[in-house]
Amino acid sequence: MKQYNARSRILITGGAGFLGSHLCERLLADSQDIICLDNFFTGTKDNIVHLRDHPHFELMHHDVTFPLYVEVDEIYNLACPASPIHYQHDPVQTTKTSVHGAINMLGLAKRTGARIFQASTSEVYGDPEVHPQLESYWGKVNPIGPRSCYDEGKRCAETLFFDYRRQHGLCIKIARIFNTYGPRMHAKDGRVVSNFIVQALKNEPITIYGDGNQTRSFCYVDDLIEGILRLMHMPEEFSGPVNLGNPDEFTMIELAEKIRELTGSRSQLIYKPLPTDDPKQRQPDITLAHNSLEWKPTVSLEEGLKRTIAYFNERLKKGPC
Repeated sequence: MKQYNARSRILITGGAGFLGSHLCERLLADSQDIICLDNFFTGTKDNIVHLRDHPHFELMHHDVTFPLYVEVDEIYNLACPASPIHYQHDPVQTTKTSVHGAINMLGLAKRTGARIFQASTSEVYGDPEVHPQLESYWGKVNPIGPRSCYDEGKRCAETLFFDYRRQHGLCIKIARIFNTYGPRMHAKDGRVVSNFIVQALKNEPITIYGDGNQTRSFCYVDDLIEGILRLMHMPEEFSGPVNLGNPDEFTMIELAEKIRELTGSRSQLIYKPLPTDDPKQRQPDITLAHNSLEWKPTVSLEEGLKRTIAYFNERLKKGPC
């Protein structure tokens, strides 16, 4: 992985979000100048309050769907609501964030000569017919469903990134991020880990959608950030896309039972209908990341859940999440 020889000026869009705040923190620890950009639709100042007084941290309230004029060396484009509850709240704006946001950030990278990272998603694979999912798999995505604003927006962003590379010679990096969890997750974003933990800590019923046998693979946030940084500093000719996630696969029932065990919860499991187009399986093939980036997750699900439970436990002590 690249070692910084001089201080770089780095723009992180969505920097006050779950992943963005961890990336800001890590890059500040690496002695970089950070511009944290967010419109605070899903991001929150609570995620970055501990960074506000850092001499090399700058917060900018801005929406990526509008052009931005700054001078930077690197861009990490993480801006976009990533949970169904949030991205379906305003699906048109979600698509604009992925597509217009990508165009604006790519335009900025073209003008400044910055290398640029795109946070893509495992959702580009849709409800996959191939398991586990390889980067060469084109996916099975519904283009007109309730999740399409996010799925197709991210697919279009990948197209734009590769077209800017081919047409304008930009140095691009694309990661397809699989389910990630950890401290600073939004408590009410509908994601399964945060949902289960908050319900368990409150001894409320744990809500499982479908029969609970659908699977996901969960990557702890510190592992993901390490993978992103390794990808960003690969040689210019290596663009990705690269799957970043934990290949260990768990059913929703297994996850719920593990969280009940770790929290000592009295919560009962309840079942509700599966949402439209919700994928039945999700597991990354990380052979490319392992071979090219020398990366693989190191934090076990149990250890990561313990850290995340501790975070939400503290949150709940301060008041309702």
